[in-house]
Amino acid sequence: QMCLPIGGLMSEKNADEIMEELDVMNDAAKNLGCNMSAPFMSLSFISLPTVPELGLTDKGLIDVINHKLIDVEIL
Repeated sequence: QMCLPIGGLMSEKNADEIMEELDVMNDAAKNLGCNMSAPFMSLSFISLPTVPELGLTDKGLIDVINHKLIDVEIL
């Protein structure tokens, strides 16, 4: 778990401490079957609705090119 007490975005810890926590989180994701090298960095960028073609916002998954919501269904 990584605590980000400053606006839910930043920590008061130094960069080395944050990297240690991020390494633990990435290792946990890998142990769950994730094959991405930095899944949490990918998640942080996909939340920006302008980068690159898809965005994940509080409104849902966004098709940035066509400016519309994408229906998401879990089967």
